Parts: sequence; C-alpha cells; structure tokens
Amino acid sequence: MKILSIVGARPQFIKLAPISKKIKSNINHVVIHTGQHFDKNMSDIFFDEMSLKKPKYNLNISRGSHANQTGLMLIEIEKILITEKPDLVIIFGDTNSTLAGALAASKLGVKLVHIEAGLRSFNKMMPEEINRIIADHTSDFLFAPTDVAMNNIKDEGLINKAYLTGDIMVDSVNLFLEKAQSKSKILLKLGLNKSDYSLLTLHRPYNVDDPGKLSNIITFLNELCSPFIFPIHPRTRQIISKFNIQIGKNIKLIEPVGYLDFLMLQNNANKIFTDSGGIQKEAYILKIPCITIRTETEWVETVLSGWNKLINPNQINLSDLVDEINLFNPEDSKYDYVFGNNVTENMLEKIYEIIID
Repeated sequence: MKILSIVGARPQFIKLAPISKKIKSNINHVVIHTGQHFDKNMSDIFFDEMSLKKPKYNLNISRGSHANQTGLMLIEIEKILITEKPDLVIIFGDTNSTLAGALAASKLGVKLVHIEAGLRSFNKMMPEEINRIIADHTSDFLFAPTDVAMNNIKDEGLINKAYLTGDIMVDSVNLFLEKAQSKSKILLKLGLNKSDYSLLTLHRPYNVDDPGKLSNIITFLNELCSPFIFPIHPRTRQIISKFNIQIGKNIKLIEPVGYLDFLMLQNNANKIFTDSGGIQKEAYILKIPCITIRTETEWVETVLSGWNKLINPNQINLSDLVDEINLFNPEDSKYDYVFGNNVTENMLEKIYEIIID
C-alpha cells in the first residue's frame, strides 16, 4: 500500500510529523515537498529536528504569484502521481501546496484526505480561505479538528464525507515539547527568562504588504509595556527594510527559528501576538494568552474561551487599546476546550480503512 503526503510550508511539516512517525512500517509513505517554504530556517531545519525522512520529491517552487505558484505545483504533482500511483493522497491545511495537491489528485481520481478540514474565517480576501474551500469540496475524506469545523462542513453539504478526528497539532506539541525543553538553548542564547517577554509573529499579506498598515501595527506594539521577540518572516523583513519602518527598542528582531526553539519561545512567553492561525491554536494548547492581529479567526473556540483576543489592524487606537492589552490576563477564563486526544491514531485508523476498502 502507498500513501503520498504533500507539504510545502512549515505548519505542514509540523502536522506531517506525527503521521510520519506513527504510520505502519509496511506502508510505503512518499512525501512531496513543493518548496513553498524554501529557506533553511523555514524548511530543512524542521525535517532535521523532527528526525523526519527527507522528502522523496522537492519541487523547489517558491516564487511568483499565487496563480503561477499553484499552476507550477499542479503540473509537477500530477506527473508524480501518475508515476507513483498512490492508493491515497494526504493534504494538510490551506496553502497553495494544499490547493495544488487537491486539484491534481481529484482530477486523476486518486482518493484524497484533507487534514484540518472545515475551518472557515469567512474572509475571502484571505487566499487561505479560498484554498480551504476548494480543498474540502474536492477531497473524498475530510478530517475535521473541531465541532465548529464539522458544523461548517455540514452547512456546505459535505457532512457525509467528514470525520471528527481532533487536531493533529495537539500531538505535534505533545510529541516535541519535552524534546524542546531538553534540547533548545534559545532562551539562554537570547538572555530570556520565563514570562519576561512577549512573542510576535506577522506574515499575513493584508498586514505586512501595506507599509502604512504594518507601520501602524509596529507603532502600536512600540507603545506596549512588554519587550518583544520577533522571529521575522522573510516577506515581513523585506517590507520593513524597503519602506524604512522604524522598529522600537522594545522589539528584538531575530531570524526564523526551528520548531523546537519556537516551541520554547511560545511556552515561556507572557503573551503571544500573531496573525497566524496555527500559532493561535498552539498558544491555547500551551495556555499562553494570545492577541490576534486580525478581525476574524478560524479558531473561534480560543476566543470564546477568553484566551485569544482579536484586534482590528485597520482600527488600532492607541489610547483605547494599550491599557486593555497590557491588562489582558485570562488566567481566570475557562479552559475547557480540548482539541482532541490520540488524534494521530484516530486519523491513521481511518486511513487504513480507506486504503484497504
């Protein structure tokens, strides 16, 4: 039996890890890396730290418009599927790699599983939202992480092919947190102590591609009490440099880090500021308060619990928000939502049924 997984961005490498480590040894597991994240700190280090087998295929497709990138991936993935003839293809999340994999497999009639199905931000200005919707509607099997995701799937008439598996990121965090605590030296390297800094990530195009908006966000962060550690995404660094956006002394820029170091930075932060969907969820799993610089989120459970606060990057008012964010401390909020247990085993059990059927 042969299963083919398609990944291309760092969140997908993290989601792949538990599957790769627990899949039966008699299954031929082939991995395609599209190259969407190509920088060593955004790609190779993840495979090294997680002791993952190197992908059989690396397409090295990383640049160009969404259409160009997706089209090139689609052409190359189709060639590989024709050659490999897998019994099942697995796609993860909501990137261009997800979309290209979904289209290639569905056009060839190969059984297709979408892990992290059913998420909706209801903001179609996000490319990821389009990718999610198409991936769900073209996949044969939808592995949903939450009840909310299942409701979204039901609303779109797809419930007959959906399964509530839980969220594989729970297993990823549990799998690597202990290793991070024993192996990572990032806190020592940066001279950090637990809870004496906030962690910042920004990469969404609608936050960073507009220099005026990005400058407004940075100005707001400069006014907060906390020092920030900012592992800066290459696209964000380019915009900051090109438009000479001033970074305050309380924001320390560092290069992107591997998963073990990033887990340690998350687990020891007093707050996390982000526009990433995955990091919102990891913050919740790690019980770290999260401020999401977006008007909406796919992970509504984290907001309803009181552990995640949304702020509108288009309407940041310093006088209204600075005190509110400085005082944001959800320790007394309910922490009663669980993103699943034994998630990888649940997924693999269903996958084995699918390929044997």
